[in-house]
Amino acid sequence: MSGIKNVIIKSTKLGIEEHGIFTAYLHLEGDGWGCGFGGYAMDTWIDRENKRVGTRFGCDFITGVLKTLEVDSWENLKGKMVRAETEGWGGKILRIGHPIKDIWFDPKQLAKELT
Repeated sequence: MSGIKNVIIKSTKLGIEEHGIFTAYLHLEGDGWGCGFGGYAMDTWIDRENKRVGTRFGCDFITGVLKTLEVDSWENLKGKMVRAETEGWGGKILRIGHPIKDIWFDPKQLAKELT
């Protein structure tokens, strides 16, 4: 299973992981397989404030997913069809795309643009 596959968003998560890190996931299922997309830290620890605070990457990740799939809220993602470009069997999902239009969201590219 390498390349680009059509998948369905079976569930989503936008919240705080067990270690206190704010994150987002799309749980995707395709023909005989499933994988999570996301898991990036949407916040960072600030020593002087002794707490985690949101980052531009986190905000841009969330809005990038929404804009790519043309939905207006995270709750509306469940059940949507999406294209997923993967590394292949056992690898991660590299980017997601609109099911019809040539619109893609690539978190690695986003991180590169913000540095």
